[in-house]
Amino acid sequence: MKVAVLDLGMGNLLSIRRGLERAGAEVVVAQSNGEAACADALVLPGVGAFRDGIRALRERFGEATDAACQGKIPILGICLGMQLLFTRSYEGGEHHGLGVIRGDVVKLPPTVKVPHMGWNSIKVLREGELTRGIGDGEYFYFVHSYYCLPAEGSVTIAATEYGSTFPAVVEKGAVFGTQFHPEKSGSAGGAVIRNFLEAVKR
Repeated sequence: MKVAVLDLGMGNLLSIRRGLERAGAEVVVAQSNGEAACADALVLPGVGAFRDGIRALRERFGEATDAACQGKIPILGICLGMQLLFTRSYEGGEHHGLGVIRGDVVKLPPTVKVPHMGWNSIKVLREGELTRGIGDGEYFYFVHSYYCLPAEGSVTIAATEYGSTFPAVVEKGAVFGTQFHPEKSGSAGGAVIRNFLEAVKR
């Protein structure tokens, strides 16, 4: 199976590449629509600001993300990558995302230290593809200052709490997202990556 990690020019992609390869995927770090077109699935990594991420995504990968939004190819968004799947973000102003999942991206409350950086447990709310074999209370690694507020409650598969309760895992058809970094989350994160690849095969 070939997976294209979309390079938005905003961070080190080595960890997610290695995580996918350990799970058995053939990985291409795509720089263009052409390189992404040959893949069985897309991964939208998460480092940087929403405005820069959505701009790079539209300029470099408009066709690929259009196909993913239409359900033609599975996509996994990680951290910022998950936030880019939503309608809009209020990070540094108001910016429109892909809108494949309806909802907003808002800042963590001032009652907690921002950014949220470290290990947090999740609560599995319903059965999903990414959470197969993942139990309540499992810990994952988070690094973020903003979180997602879905307009569709059914997309939230697992939640976490840090100043507010928000989605840790979302799924909508062939669109998947994690607010945490599975590639930095040890064996539990590796299980999430394997679950994604298994979902792609199905």
